[in-house]
Order: sequence, then C-alpha cells, then structure tokens
Amino acid sequence: MSKEILNLEPKIVWKHFYSLTQIPRPSKKEEKVIEFMKNFGESLGLDTFVDEVGNVIIKKPATAGMENLKTIVLQGHLDMVPQKNSDNDHDFEKDPIDAYVDGEWVTAQGTTLGADNGIGVAAAMAVLESKELVHGPIEALFTIDEETGMTGAFGLKAGLLDGDILINMDSEDEGELYVGCAGGEDANVNFSYEEEALPAGSKAFKFSVTGLKGGHSGLDISIGRGNANIITFRYLKHAAKKHGIRLASINGGSLRNAIPREAFSVITVPDSNVDDFKKCVKDYEDTIKFEFSAVEPDLKIAIEETGMPDFVMDADTQMRLTNAIVACPNGVIRMSDTMPGLTETSTNLAIVNSENKNVYVACLMRSSVDSSKEFLAERMDSLFTLAGADVKFEGGYPGWKPNMDSNILKVMQNVYNDKYGKIPEIKAIHAGLECGLLGGVYKNWDMISFGPTIRYPHSPDEKVNIETVNKFWDFLVETLENIPVK
Repeated sequence: MSKEILNLEPKIVWKHFYSLTQIPRPSKKEEKVIEFMKNFGESLGLDTFVDEVGNVIIKKPATAGMENLKTIVLQGHLDMVPQKNSDNDHDFEKDPIDAYVDGEWVTAQGTTLGADNGIGVAAAMAVLESKELVHGPIEALFTIDEETGMTGAFGLKAGLLDGDILINMDSEDEGELYVGCAGGEDANVNFSYEEEALPAGSKAFKFSVTGLKGGHSGLDISIGRGNANIITFRYLKHAAKKHGIRLASINGGSLRNAIPREAFSVITVPDSNVDDFKKCVKDYEDTIKFEFSAVEPDLKIAIEETGMPDFVMDADTQMRLTNAIVACPNGVIRMSDTMPGLTETSTNLAIVNSENKNVYVACLMRSSVDSSKEFLAERMDSLFTLAGADVKFEGGYPGWKPNMDSNILKVMQNVYNDKYGKIPEIKAIHAGLECGLLGGVYKNWDMISFGPTIRYPHSPDEKVNIETVNKFWDFLVETLENIPVK
C-alpha cells in the first residue's frame, strides 16, 4: 500500500483523501465511511449528526469577526463507483484502494480511485479541521449513494441546514464553474425465458468482449466509446443466422452509470459450424477494432472452448432479446442547441445480465430537457414492450437549471480572475449532480459546482491531476474568504 500521496500538496487535503482510500465505500455499502465521518466531526468538537437516510452533516462556526457572512454548505458524496479490471481480485467491501502517484496524476492499481468524489469530501474535511482558514459559518453535507440512486439527496429533509449558498465539489475539470446539470431516469427491463435442452452435436464457447475504456455514462458518453453489450449482441445477431449459435448466458456491465467495458456470454455452436465460427469471430474483431480504432485501442474479442452449460435460452426469447439490444438507443441522442458542445440527451445501455430464467437490462437516460427525457423513455418503452419484455422506469431526478445571475457565480468568477488572471469557463454538465434535488428541498440556495481535473471516472483508469488539486484547494480557500455578507 503506497503512502506517497501523503507527501503531495496540499498535505491537509491529501491526508484526508488517503484516509478515505482506506475505508471501503462502494455505493449502498457506506456504513463504514458514515461512521468514520461521524467520528471525524465529533473528534473536532463540531456539531455532527447523521440523518435518517445516512447523510452526515457537520457544522463549523465562523472565524471570529466573520459571523456576518452568508452560511456556506460544502457538499460532496461519500460513496464511490466500484469498478475493477476482470483480472483483479479486489473486494470493494473489504479492501482499501491502492492509490499511487503516476507522473502528474494519482491513480489506482486496477480499480476506480474514488477521487469522484473523494477529493471533494477531503477538501471539506480539510476546511472543517483547519484552524488557520478564514471563513464564515460552514455546514458540510456528505451525502450517500450518489452514484446508484442519489438516495441521500432524495432523502434529505428541510430544516436540517441553515445555509444560503451550496458549493458542490463534484465537478471534474479545473478552471470551469458548473451552473447546471442533466436530469436522469433508469429504464429497468426484464425478459423471462425458458430453459431448453442443449442442441445435439454442439460445442460450448465463452465469447468475451474486453479491453474497452468504459467511463462515466454522462461525462464520457460523447466520446463515442465502445459499449461491450452492443458489440456482443451485434455479433450474436449475425452468428445466430449464419452459424446457428444458441445463447446460454450473458453477463455484460455492472453499473447503470458506467459505460460497460466488458461482456461475457456462453454460447453453443453446432459441430459442423465451429471452424467457420472461429474464423468469423476473428473477422468480426478486426471489423470492430477498425470501427473504434481511435477510441478503443485495447479492444479484444475472444472465444475459448468451455464446459457445456446445463441449458440454453429458448430460441424465441433469444431472438427478441437480441433484436431489442441491437435496436436499443445508446450514446448521444441529441446535442444542446443553446450550449455548444454540451450533450443534451443520451442513454447508456449499461447492464445485460441473465440469471434464474430472467435477463435484466438496465439503461440510464439523461437529459437537460425534461420533455426529451420523457420522449426517450417512451421510445424505450415502445421498443422493449414490442420485444415482449417488462419495462419499468425508476429513480427519476430533475436537472439543475442554470442561473446566470447567481451571486456565488460572480464571486467565484472574480476570485479566479484575480488569482489566475482569467475568467473561468461557465458550463453545464451532462451528468447527474445532486444540486437539482438538493435545490428542490432548499429553494433559497444559490448553487455552484467545481472541482479538480479528474479523468476516466467510473472506470479502473480513473485518475486525478495533482496540480489541479492544489489549484482547487487554493481557489476554495480564497472563495470562502470572499463570501458576501448576509
């Protein structure tokens, strides 16, 4: 376990981030980090409590003479996305994250790093701990389960916080201030199937799609990376016709908000077609590699002979499932008309998993325009209903509408310009920040989001830029000194 990140500046932030890497905190398994944060606040003698859903709130009084400033709510989420490479035996519920310095970046050994949103949480902890900073009243809000349902934000009750300004620290590009975000909704689809006897005279193969970069299904969706589920079913549709393959099982993707990097299926092939099947897989790999050569240089499609399964999926369900996955909308649906370069509407075909006579398909839809999100849901419902599946929509959350007259936006623009000699970019983000939900409860809040530069969140390639963590911290410190009076 490397402790070299403890020597990085600002040490007060990296110290707390290192502590977070030692505590298992995958989404929906945050018990240990909730207790850790509660103990942290109490050890500082600060007003600390855990609300009924598990959010941790810690309040720190103003520095002497600064009591008349507006109260700031520093907000981040405690959970992290648990993604790892298939050859890594890391247990996210037990093992610490092995973070290390790689040149100008901090990253992890074959797993997500948890800089999303561990750096933001660590910065808030540093503010709470410091006896040297100058600031008005501070309330730190650490939410749970942001990555898989925003349970903490959904469950936050009015009256627990007295703040006037929310500073969310969950953005991932230094030098940018975010004033809006997309809303989202989950499409959960289930196909029931019957188990059929194995076709006589067949061999079984494991069909694998690996080596994709994956990434955040909001931030990275516009890059056009490969989707392991779609790549798998494109071939299954072709091979069912040409080689008579039958599908026994499929396991593709694991998280609704991560672009699926890997998919593994078990199929059977008639003995007479095996040689042609093997050649066809190699040809297909060459084709897909060519299609994605610029964005997926490590893509691999492979087969290996495996033990015969106990059964295969009935042919009718296999056909309906395959056609539906191949036809399913995925990726960017529409770009914004008002903010150039911003994805307006997208969907991520995140999970296809078979178990116990059921295939579960999960898609996460995002849009900054509610009517577009609703229309996308109607398309999904039409497609999968026609395919004979059961479709449910859950976990919908609102977007955050930009307020270009925001006072905290003007303050932070001026602070950044004075400090670095340029105006930061003002942006909205095609991801689900908690601001939309939190602002619905605390309607008086003036809200903004910022953070250091993080690349490839939600994937084992996740990394955070060291220099930008320093700038992020200095910017936060000076912002707190310049908060307007009540």
